[in-house]
Amino acid sequence: MKTIKFYEKLLNEIDADIEIVIVVNKNFDQRFCDEEKELLQEAGFQGEQDETCLLAEKRKLFVGADSIKSGDIRSAAANAVRALEGKGYKIAKIGSYMSHPTCTATLRAQAEGLLLGGYRFDRYKSKKSDKHLHKVRISLEEYNGYALDIPAAQRAIEKGIVSAEATNFVRDIVNTAPDDCYPETMAQIAQELAGKEAHLNVEVLDTEAMKKEGMNALLAVARASRHEPRLIHLSYVPKEKPVAVVSLVGKGLTYDSGGLSLKPADYMVTMKADKSGGSAVLGILKAVAELHLPVEIHGFVGAVENMIGGDAYKPDDVLKAKNGKTIEVRNTDAEGRLVLADVLCYAQEKVKADYLFDFATLTGACVVGVGQYTSGVMGFAAEPTNRVLYAANTLAGELATKLDFNRFLRKTLKSEIADICNISNTRYGGAITAGMFLGEFIDEEHKEKWAHIDIAGPAFVEHPWGENPHGASGAGVRMMIRLLEKLARGDEHK
Repeated sequence: MKTIKFYEKLLNEIDADIEIVIVVNKNFDQRFCDEEKELLQEAGFQGEQDETCLLAEKRKLFVGADSIKSGDIRSAAANAVRALEGKGYKIAKIGSYMSHPTCTATLRAQAEGLLLGGYRFDRYKSKKSDKHLHKVRISLEEYNGYALDIPAAQRAIEKGIVSAEATNFVRDIVNTAPDDCYPETMAQIAQELAGKEAHLNVEVLDTEAMKKEGMNALLAVARASRHEPRLIHLSYVPKEKPVAVVSLVGKGLTYDSGGLSLKPADYMVTMKADKSGGSAVLGILKAVAELHLPVEIHGFVGAVENMIGGDAYKPDDVLKAKNGKTIEVRNTDAEGRLVLADVLCYAQEKVKADYLFDFATLTGACVVGVGQYTSGVMGFAAEPTNRVLYAANTLAGELATKLDFNRFLRKTLKSEIADICNISNTRYGGAITAGMFLGEFIDEEHKEKWAHIDIAGPAFVEHPWGENPHGASGAGVRMMIRLLEKLARGDEHK
């Protein structure tokens, strides 16, 4: 879908091919005529969350939402647009949905859902269908009869558009095949962003520059690939004095074969999604620049391809990271943490940030532990992790949960020949031990400011769920945008 737009008109004053109606909490007494109720009943429509029913003769699509809360409305709006795919309707209209007369959060979520649900990735299709929705027009006619504050409603919708477009931007990068998106490609994407958006600047380090920086762990992972690695530093500096400085670090494995610890064939499929963390960082910077937030943001992406070959790094190798720590390699498929170790060190050296967040599809153990829809959040201090959890679960509609570090698990990373092993000596607690490994590369100045976000579950799922399609979800983008917006307002964390 191309655009959504707010109209200062009632629904019956807006031209469209189809109207979308959200049925909230199975309330069929509001805004429905008797004929529509009868037709919906005959069709077996119950109004369950995300359930849809098209009454073509009435030129209306009905979709259920369990409540007027943002998460339910976002998902309902996305599924309504998805249900119209292939039907030939070009323009739809929809009323406004708000949970309170002065709160526009649900309206923002509605706008996000419409764009997120209209996402399609058809780059590799030889035949592209044009039977999809092109525009959605949002009316000022509000579900509960609230009189809208027009400027506030417009701002909420615009923020929803920016957030959703950044998410879809990330989905495009992640969904792109690995032979078309490799480290140099990610660097080019960052450079194009910096060329388009005011206040964005980019610096890219190549192999030689990283050698000078002593980034031997990252370089070892990249060694067997024909695509040389890149370290991308994309930064946003606002016009006014920033209220905070935030560093974002992303794992950008454009493809992960597992290296010499080769993945089974089934596990290699979808490994183009191992760049989700780095892609999210690029998308967040895009949104921040468009929202003109008074926060200074530095995004660091380690873009690498982990392959096999005569020059591949090996189990039993000992690598020296940028901060001087030595790492015994016990598994070359635990490569993301090696890349992040060096990038985290570089980020802390370059920028003394108030907050440091990293995003990575780091461990299958996180998926096993908390499911495929939820991110795991870890760190040494409560304040940064609580900010992430509140932004994700309460504001953005992403699911996240805290995983606590454990001094007993720390012992499982012990190496007899180096400072630390790249995997633990137990099969249990793998998400936490990976986070604790990263913690070894957080300096004292940033320990209380850092949170690690493992997005291995929600970043790429092979079936539609909520507002997310098959494939890349853009996990982490909306949560971090909301966190940064809250930080920009000077709000206390929850």
